[in-house]
Amino acid sequence: MPSSVPPEPGPQPAAPAPQSTVATTGRLARLGAFCARHAPWVVAVWLVLLVAALAGRHAVGATFSDQLTLPGSQSATGGDLLAASDPAAAAPNGLVVFHTGSGTVAGRQQAVDSALSGLKAMPHATAVSSLVTSKDGATAYTTVSFDEPLKSLGHGYVDQLDKATAPATNGGVQVAYGGGLDQVTTAPADDLGSELVGIGAALVILLLVFGSVLAAVMPLLCALAGVLVGIGVVGIVAGAITFATAAPTLATMIGLGVGIDYALFLTTRFRQDLMDGRTPAEAVARTSASSGHAVLVAATTVAVALLSLYACGLSFIGELGLAATIAVVVTASASLTLVPAALALTGRIIDRWTVRRKPVAETAGDDDSWHRYARMVSRHSAVFLTGGVALLALLAVPLFSMRLGHVDDGAAKSGSTSRIAFDLISDGQGTGFGPGANAPFTVVVDVSQAGVPASQISDDVDKALQDTPDIAQTTPLQPTSDGKLLVGTVIPSGDPQSAATGGLFNALTGHVLPDALHGTGASGYLTGTAAGQFDFRNTVKDRLPIIIGIVLVAAFLLLMTVFRSLVIPLKAVLLNLLTTGASYGVLVAAFQWGWASGALGLPEAVPIESYVPMMMFAIVFGLSMDYEIFLLSRISETWHRTADNTRSVGAGLSATGRVISSAAFIMTAVFLSFTVSPTVVVKMLALGLAVSVVLDATVVRLLLVPSTMFLMGRANWWFPRRLDRVLPHVHM
Repeated sequence: MPSSVPPEPGPQPAAPAPQSTVATTGRLARLGAFCARHAPWVVAVWLVLLVAALAGRHAVGATFSDQLTLPGSQSATGGDLLAASDPAAAAPNGLVVFHTGSGTVAGRQQAVDSALSGLKAMPHATAVSSLVTSKDGATAYTTVSFDEPLKSLGHGYVDQLDKATAPATNGGVQVAYGGGLDQVTTAPADDLGSELVGIGAALVILLLVFGSVLAAVMPLLCALAGVLVGIGVVGIVAGAITFATAAPTLATMIGLGVGIDYALFLTTRFRQDLMDGRTPAEAVARTSASSGHAVLVAATTVAVALLSLYACGLSFIGELGLAATIAVVVTASASLTLVPAALALTGRIIDRWTVRRKPVAETAGDDDSWHRYARMVSRHSAVFLTGGVALLALLAVPLFSMRLGHVDDGAAKSGSTSRIAFDLISDGQGTGFGPGANAPFTVVVDVSQAGVPASQISDDVDKALQDTPDIAQTTPLQPTSDGKLLVGTVIPSGDPQSAATGGLFNALTGHVLPDALHGTGASGYLTGTAAGQFDFRNTVKDRLPIIIGIVLVAAFLLLMTVFRSLVIPLKAVLLNLLTTGASYGVLVAAFQWGWASGALGLPEAVPIESYVPMMMFAIVFGLSMDYEIFLLSRISETWHRTADNTRSVGAGLSATGRVISSAAFIMTAVFLSFTVSPTVVVKMLALGLAVSVVLDATVVRLLLVPSTMFLMGRANWWFPRRLDRVLPHVHM
């Protein structure tokens, strides 16, 4: 069938290469052939790497932390000034809350006093404040200060807390730990159950796809080997770099998803070559030269997208991207070396233990259902394109109400000590209680260079704070011992993750404090944990466009170089932007609007964690490019052989239809299995990635890519000859 669009005047596409077979030369083909010839040694090397990586991770004993640092931000500057002027006030601290179901805390004073003495005697505890008691006397809390970051104390420090507060507990007083102590009380996330569910689902899908036990188990084992080595490497690197607590889970989730997919693509191509009558050795070389190259390009795209996170200038986010990149690079390396070796070892017995009478691989011929579907799309391209874009646009609508923030302890598991402490303080009445008491702002005014008396500055700031809406309580500004600073506390009316509290922070830092201090020579800051989180949120929001721009440009250049086209990379970038927007929309509806709170195990609607959109963009864009690359590589093969656009699209859909659908099912199952993780950020990333994979494998691959390819016709393959001579040639 001729192309649906006649050639445009002007520069014409490069003439198709006169080749009818996939090249079996080139570096990847030679690498695959080498691994096939030395298969036992390749397997042995990977086993050694596996043992060494896991042993190294254990030996390093890496720790992970969610402590955010923003050098140069107003909250960090205020914190530094406070630490220099009054080190005790800036020390890490947490809250120990006492509550009685009947009577008052004062009625059990002896038991509580014994607990306070025990808290003072704990290792690393430097100070215990006097009790802050609610109006009804049923709840009281103390602030415990420490001489080192709380995360470094480890989860085992809970035993010290329990031992210290045992007199109160034995005296009938309920004790809970909150504030910064959640870094101690929260047990390290155990996502083994999620991993096992994902692996089990992947195995079932592989069995259904291949119809052969060995063909299903082999890619799964290779992917697992790559993931375990990757996790080991992440642990070793964590000895020098402090990764976030979600880093190992994120690396596992991404590594499993792409590792199984890459092995699946390679195994499918290998089995098709065997069915076409080629020897196992020849099939391995051809697989490495074709699908192996697609794996390399796909993995490179994902890695570039993830590493671009460093461009935001926030090490916390950049290092999360690095952890995921390590997993992707290692699993891709396993796909390009271990998988060819395993395929060579299995050879023709790959289909010996079958669960269906006739195992299948890539395609059923030139007139299968995929070719018929392609012809239908070619006849109604505009309709398919409009429908697909409309669906993605509809899903993206909630995106425009996205509210970034920090998921506080109010979303912690019901019955957990941090959730109990949060609720007791939030529900209490009186000074130091209320929803905002869980996220107080510390006001720091530097008067060392002031040209007016500190007392006047204190009065002006106190008045300005009293006139500011959404403030529940304030404490008068007091000078530090050296007289250089004035320090006070602001308790918002709303809870830490409310829009009102975020608006209050912006108001205080944007105009309330600057206006009150105008002309005095003094400088004002908001510091503390909550202030640091809001600064982080605003910084991420400001730098997200930078990441988007870098990822888009890098992906465009990579695809342009690979496919020798301007239209194809532009189309891929635009379609993946639509997919990402739709995924964001689903995320907002599920978490922020609370439509899926119950199903996700959350007690309430929560804002989107500030760094999740940036992480998601890089990961979603990279992963969604995977299927685009695998599909386009097969379309490109046929185009360079036939110069027939319609036939090329049909051949691409036919050759990749089963395998991409299966890969999408597997990756979706892996990602969804992580939505049961106790970590809310992991839930968000897991759901967002699962949605993006589903949309990319269905709406984008089945509707948008073929319809745009048909509408553009031969223009898809137009490439300026001058540019073609300048850019390096990367054959697919």
